[in-house]
Amino acid sequence: MDHTAEHWGTWPLVKRIVRDAVAPYLGKILLALLCMALMAGATGLYALLMDPIINDVFINKKENMLVPVGAAVLGSFALKGFANYGQTVLMSYVGGRILADLQNSLYEHVIRLDIGFFHSTNTGKLITRFTNDITAMRAAVSNSLTGFGKDLLTAAVLVGVMFYKDWLLAIIAFTVFPAAIYPIARLGKRMRKVSANTQQQIGEFATLLEQTFQGIRHVKAYGMEPYECSRMGKLVETVFKLSFKASTVSARSSPIMETLGGAAITAIIIYGGNRVIDGASDPGSFFAFITALLLAYEPVKRLANINITLQQGLAASQRVFTVLDIEPEIKDAPDAKELAVSGGNINFKNVAFAYTPEITALREIDLDIKAGETVALVGPSGAGKSTILNLIPRFYDIDQGAITIDGQDIRNVTLESLRKATALVSQEITLFDDTVRANIAYGRAGASDAEIEQAARQAAAHDFIGQLQHGYDTIVGEHGVKLSGGQRQRIAIARAMLKNAPILLLDEATSALDTESERHIQGALAELMKGRTTLVIAHRLSTIIDADKICVVSNGRVTEQGKHEELLALGGAYAHLYNLQFSEENGN
Repeated sequence: MDHTAEHWGTWPLVKRIVRDAVAPYLGKILLALLCMALMAGATGLYALLMDPIINDVFINKKENMLVPVGAAVLGSFALKGFANYGQTVLMSYVGGRILADLQNSLYEHVIRLDIGFFHSTNTGKLITRFTNDITAMRAAVSNSLTGFGKDLLTAAVLVGVMFYKDWLLAIIAFTVFPAAIYPIARLGKRMRKVSANTQQQIGEFATLLEQTFQGIRHVKAYGMEPYECSRMGKLVETVFKLSFKASTVSARSSPIMETLGGAAITAIIIYGGNRVIDGASDPGSFFAFITALLLAYEPVKRLANINITLQQGLAASQRVFTVLDIEPEIKDAPDAKELAVSGGNINFKNVAFAYTPEITALREIDLDIKAGETVALVGPSGAGKSTILNLIPRFYDIDQGAITIDGQDIRNVTLESLRKATALVSQEITLFDDTVRANIAYGRAGASDAEIEQAARQAAAHDFIGQLQHGYDTIVGEHGVKLSGGQRQRIAIARAMLKNAPILLLDEATSALDTESERHIQGALAELMKGRTTLVIAHRLSTIIDADKICVVSNGRVTEQGKHEELLALGGAYAHLYNLQFSEENGN
């Protein structure tokens, strides 16, 4: 049986929200409920005061009652005002903390999920979980708690006043309201469905924004602005229609409650008025009852609408909890130990891996990388080179065989120690919208300025950093957009220098650079590779001819291994690739 949030009903979701989000703030919620009880009592006092105001002041004209009645009115208003302030502040705090806690919990959970999750999950839709969905949850929790507490207590006190003044009239007044339960409940279910669809489309909206803004150069280069505007227009129209539908569904409760409320009040006026005319009841008691009924009408109506508000929040909570319920497949074994790197020998033994049952990436990989060696992987695109590299830090787990580092199966060591022992430099440079200093120090918290500068010097980056407007404190922009490709690459190399990991993974680290920039980077890479076990994926074979071992990968298998000269002499796939590139570089 599937117990994920997608399949949960209303009450299981409500219980989980209370357990995970509300329970930590129970003390403040109880204090807020006390304030709400004081508000309810003050509201009930309004209604009770109508009796002495009508009977003693206006009918019997007792002058000595003016001051006590006036003081009681002033006191009740002041009490309600301060109590309302207290509950508003407390519930605003609780609502804000719930929002912050959920965002922190969701981020901490998502950031630990496997890379495969991010490859299969749309970024825009994921972002809406942190924004729209959690905000909707916060609104539902805060509004439902406040509304249910304040309105229920107020309605209960006022109903008590009504029964105290005239129990028969009270029964007549409330016989009509149960008729609203069924249609209001149906409206709530419809609202949950509409709200879920709306949030889904908002996720699509966020995704389209992200894709078009990230790919704006391509949008403009291909003149696709009209096409993207058309796509956005259709999506905006869909969101508008769903939002409008949600508004109309929510508004349908109003005519139901207004009609029933009007019927109840009409019945009370006719029946109660006749009793006053016949002398069976005095005007003060009747007006006290009518006041209590009119004051109770609004909180009762809001209580009826709470289900609609709650269902909107539950639709959002389903989406949030669905993500929170995803368990990472790649995690530490129960008896995982720290990786102890004595030299950095990496061994692949009969390794096979498939991204999906239909797509096999690697077959029977046997590969031995000795400590301190530089091993290059070459071959056509899609052959499996990057997959081999990604298996070492356990971005994915193998399906068969074993990968060991200094004799230790990487599945039996902690992920933290494994990834601490590896440094990655790829063609897809990731720089954060922060300072140059922060980007170099990323992954090694607490690094000193001197250590950061030394890493930059080793990566041949110090000189160009010194020419930036604010030096190491220059903000590089989103994805390092304010730097050139070569500068971004050298920052990434400096980052790896500073990490000082014994195992280095280079994934086509210079393929995106021109020949001149590549020459500068190669010097920095050579410095980085000294004394480290290095696995290199190379596009330009000229950059790896001095590697200790070159492995040709084809169709998920290692088909050739050896030094540059050995493989050329073999006259196989490597020789063919090298001769082809040599001819292209020389214009033949």
